[in-house]
Amino acid sequence: MRAIVVGAGIGGLTATLSLRRAGHEVTLVEQSRRLSEIGAGIQLAPNATRVLRRLDLLDAVAEQATRPAHMSFRTWSDGSEICRYVIGREAEEEFGAPYLQVHRADLQRALAAAVPPDSLRPATAVVGIDQDDKAAHVTTASGERLDADLVVAADGIRSPARQWLFGADDAVFSHTAAYRALLPAAEVADLDLPEYAGWLGPGRHVVHYWLRRGELLNVVAVFVTDRSAQESWTAQAEPGEQLRTFAGWDPRLLTVLDRAGQVFRYGIHTRAPLPRWNVGRVTLLGDSAHAMVPFQAQGAAQAIMDAAVLGDCLTGTAPDEVPDALDRYVRRRAPAATTVQASSARAGDDYHLPDGPEADARNARMVALAAENRFGPHSAAWPVDVLTDGEPSAH
Repeated sequence: MRAIVVGAGIGGLTATLSLRRAGHEVTLVEQSRRLSEIGAGIQLAPNATRVLRRLDLLDAVAEQATRPAHMSFRTWSDGSEICRYVIGREAEEEFGAPYLQVHRADLQRALAAAVPPDSLRPATAVVGIDQDDKAAHVTTASGERLDADLVVAADGIRSPARQWLFGADDAVFSHTAAYRALLPAAEVADLDLPEYAGWLGPGRHVVHYWLRRGELLNVVAVFVTDRSAQESWTAQAEPGEQLRTFAGWDPRLLTVLDRAGQVFRYGIHTRAPLPRWNVGRVTLLGDSAHAMVPFQAQGAAQAIMDAAVLGDCLTGTAPDEVPDALDRYVRRRAPAATTVQASSARAGDDYHLPDGPEADARNARMVALAAENRFGPHSAAWPVDVLTDGEPSAH
C-alpha cells in the first residue's frame, strides 16, 4: 500500500517509520529544504520511549539524552522544595521504559536517520489534499499531483490540512507565553541547581532540566498574559524582558535568566478538540489533531503514540480497507489524547495559583500525592501501551 505523510516533524517522522514497519511504501513530504529542529529540549516519558524501543531507536535516542532521577517542585520565591517525584530507574522498572530528556534536534536526527533517503521529499510544499473512492491525492506548489492509498497530515499546529478537512479553525491562544533558552553547563555550575525542577509562582512557572548528558541546561519560563503572543520558535525576547517578568523570584533563577544570552519568546497555542480526525483516506496526526499546552510534557509523546497506533491499525490492511482502519486509529487515540490535552491545561492553572490559601492547598495536595504515588500525577499517562487498545500494560 502507498502512503504519503505530510510534515517531517517528530510526529511525521515517527508515522513514516511506523507505516514502513507495517509493510507499506511511504513518501514523506516536507516543505523545508533540509530537516532542522529548533534548539530546545523535549521530554519523553515511558509511554513514548516504549514506542521508540519497538522502532529499534531507543538506544540511539538515549545515547544523546539525560535520565533524571527525580522531578522536584519548588517555591518561586526561595526555592524551598514542595515535593519530589521519582522518574529515574524506579520509574523505568515500573513502566518498562526510561524517562528521557533530549534535545529536539537529536531526536529528529535519530528518527530521520532511520528513514531511507528515497522516501523523503524535501522542499515540497503541499497546497491541497483531496480524494475519491479509489485514492487520496496531494497537490504540491509546483503543480505536481501525488497519489496514494492514504495521506497522513502531520503538518503541525497551524495545519492547513485540518482546515481542508474540517473548515476554518484557528489555533487558540492559551493566554500563556514562555521564554526559552539553552545554557552551557559551565555558565551555571556555581548555582547548585536541582537536576530537574519546576518552580511554581503566581501567574508564572519555570522548568529547567539538562540535555546532552548534562552539557546544556534547558530553561522554559512560562507566564500568564492577556497580550496575544506570536506562536514562533525563533522570535527573540527584548533585552532584559525575562528579568522584568520574573522580578523577585529566587536569585538562582534570575541568575540563570540573566546569563542566558539569547532568549526566545513564544506564545503557547492549542487546538480545540475535534470529534474526529479523519475523512475517508486522510487523517490528522500529532499537533494538527490535538496541540496542547506543554505543562505535562506530553505533546511529543502523544504524537509518537499516534504514529504507533496508526501503524498498528494499518498492519495487514488492503487499500480498500483504509477508511475503516483510520476509524479504528481515531477511536483508539482521540479519547486518550483529548484527556491528556485537558489535564495539561488544568496543570497550568494549578501551577499559577496566587500565594495564600489556594497555593497552600495545592502544595498540600502535591505532598499527599507524593506519599501515595511516588511517580506523581504526570505518570497517569505512562502505563498506556498503544498496542493494547489504550489499556494500561502490565510491567
